[in-house]
Amino acid sequence: MLTQEAFDKLLACLDANREHAGEKYEQIRKGLVKFFEWRGCPFSEDHADETINRVAKRVSGGEELRNPAGYVMGVGRLVLLEGYKEREKQQQALGELAYSTAESHDLEELEPRAVCLKRCLEGHTPDNRELILQYYQGEKGAKIENRRKLSESLKTPLNTLRMRALRLRERLQVCVADCLKDL
Repeated sequence: MLTQEAFDKLLACLDANREHAGEKYEQIRKGLVKFFEWRGCPFSEDHADETINRVAKRVSGGEELRNPAGYVMGVGRLVLLEGYKEREKQQQALGELAYSTAESHDLEELEPRAVCLKRCLEGHTPDNRELILQYYQGEKGAKIENRRKLSESLKTPLNTLRMRALRLRERLQVCVADCLKDL
């Protein structure tokens, strides 16, 4: 979270006149949003805010910026790369999940799998059960909106929510695989 002190130091770094600093801040933020949008990032405003938060923390920690706009864009590039890596991990995990479910299209295998999934879900806390079920509800845009709402209701950043869902899904996959071996 960005503290008021860190934000004030960032503005002071942008310009001695607070009003001018606010204008420069807005220009930098708009530039960041466009930067992320042009590169196809979902939630470009969130990425822009994350970038500014990181820069503000650095400034608050004593970092001096000779070219604030350039520095912010450099941090933005790093945030972009982190986002690419995160999406790659998610796509790989989803691919593995799709592959593991595509292997078992026989109806005979489907019922034991469903029974095991139900058992494994019951082994989790009600909160985790609800989280994983809500996280995968919906299709395309509706799924994205559901995840955004879930993030807001849990007061958890979207990336944190994604990681929690990934970890839960991985545990469920292991549990279901173990359960199927026992059947």
